Parts: sequence; C-alpha cells; structure tokens
Amino acid sequence: MVKWYHIIATPNFFHKVARFLIPISAFICSICFIFGLYHALIVSPADYQQGETVRIMYVHVPAAYMANILYMVIFFMSLFYLIWRHVLADLLAQIIAPIGLIFTIICLVTGSLWGKPMWGTWWVWDARLTSVFVLFLIYCGYILMRHSFDNTSRARLMASILALFGGINLPIIKFSVDWWHTLHQPASLITFDGPKIDSSMLTPLLLMMAAYSFFAIFIILHQTKSRLILASKK
Repeated sequence: MVKWYHIIATPNFFHKVARFLIPISAFICSICFIFGLYHALIVSPADYQQGETVRIMYVHVPAAYMANILYMVIFFMSLFYLIWRHVLADLLAQIIAPIGLIFTIICLVTGSLWGKPMWGTWWVWDARLTSVFVLFLIYCGYILMRHSFDNTSRARLMASILALFGGINLPIIKFSVDWWHTLHQPASLITFDGPKIDSSMLTPLLLMMAAYSFFAIFIILHQTKSRLILASKK
C-alpha cells in the first residue's frame, strides 16, 4: 500500500498543489501588505515611550518570526529526507534556506536600528541577540554545506544532519528572554496569557506577519516548481 507521505512527496502532487496555491498566496500577500503598511504607517499610534521608532516593529517582528518558522520547516524537511530519502523534501529545505537567511538578516539589521535609540547601542551580546546571530550562522553553514561536496547525495545527507543539530537553537531563541537576564523585552505576542499588545498595534503586526508568510509561500512554491520543471527536462 502506498503511504500518504509518499503521495504528497511526488512531483505530480506538488505541481497540482503549487498551481492552486501560487496565485492565491500572491493575492493574499498583496492584500496583507497593502492593509498592513497602511495600518503600520498611518493608523497605528506612536508609542508613548519609543515614539515613531516603534514602527520598526512591523518589519522586525515578522522577520524574526519568519526566520524561526522557516528554519523549523527546514528541520522537518531534513528529518523527512533522512527517514524516507524523499528528494522533494530535501529540495524544499534547500530552497527555503536562502529565504530564511534573508529574513534573519532583516531581523538582525532592523533589531540593531531599533536597539540604538532604545538601548543606546547598536548591539549587545545578550541571550536573544546572540541566539539569533547563531541562527544566522547556522543558515550560512547549511547553505555552505550544500556546496561543499561534489557528491550530491553526501551534500544532502550532511546538510540534513546539520539542520537537525541546528534545531536545538530554536527553543533557545524562544525562551532566552525567560531563562536569562537580557535587554530584549519579554515575549508580548505569543504568550500563555495571549498577546500583550494593544489592538491598534496588534492588527498591523498580524497583517505584516501574514504578508511575510504568504510572500515566503509564494517564493518557495514558485522556485520549487521551476526547479522541478528544469529537472524534468534534463
């Protein structure tokens, strides 16, 4: 009997899903960006302490969210590949890695720009910032690992193993502000008691997070579809 995970890992199934989701994700991404930017730049108020610099949050927080979520997807795709040796899972991980790296860079740069007026410094080696910088290094290491071997199978194997070890850093990033003393503020969006942000700021933040998410989905599906088409022509 053919298992469900063998069915969804076939190129034919992926093409069907991609044809359906690519235009939908592009449309939702556009709508979320339009309304998200409108609310972030015009409707939402300035913070009583941070002033207008709080608007960096609408770029920084979604980027940090995507950097972590995309690495989590790489982790599970790598695990999927190591267990069942499905090339499509490895291809998805390979395509996602540069996208996750870009979001991580955006997170670090915007965090630095936000930190200067708030903390008086561009950077501090506290737990949250350091663990996100480690995520940046893991992304770089994963991408380099993909190109460090002439043997494609070996590159896939070593990169997948590295991705699994790198997953240890994700809970460290999430709980670093709770486990150690840090300048970075505690979690205010995803907490056991629900969001601790006023709705006037929560609405544009969620819209921007949705925009980032559907943008990533669009890019990943489009690139994967293109790679599969090229591979089928060889």
